[in-house]
Amino acid sequence: MYYTEEHEWLRVEDDLVVVGITEHAAEQLGDIVFVDLPDEGKTVSKDDEVVVIESVKAASDILAPLDGEIVEVNTALSDNPGLVNDDPLGEAWFFKMKVEDLSALDDLMDEAAYKKFIG
Repeated sequence: MYYTEEHEWLRVEDDLVVVGITEHAAEQLGDIVFVDLPDEGKTVSKDDEVVVIESVKAASDILAPLDGEIVEVNTALSDNPGLVNDDPLGEAWFFKMKVEDLSALDDLMDEAAYKKFIG
């Protein structure tokens, strides 16, 4: 798994990158009450706002961690946004993207570096 400074995790599955938020981020947000997902087929650039999360505490944007195309979204989150709190590293992924250059993942943190980052 790879991690961003924006508290997103990325996991490579075949030729796709799966994106979600970390347990730390989910805890900081509190109870998630709404998730607005991007459209499938949307081309995004790194740092584009692609997901909006609303919790009882605040609203937050999830940024595209890499350049690519959104090829699948987790529609289960629309019906059950609390899944983000229950299983942030598993069933509560936000989207899958096709990335042209997987070597861009090398610029991200591994788990040890992320743990140090959130200290």
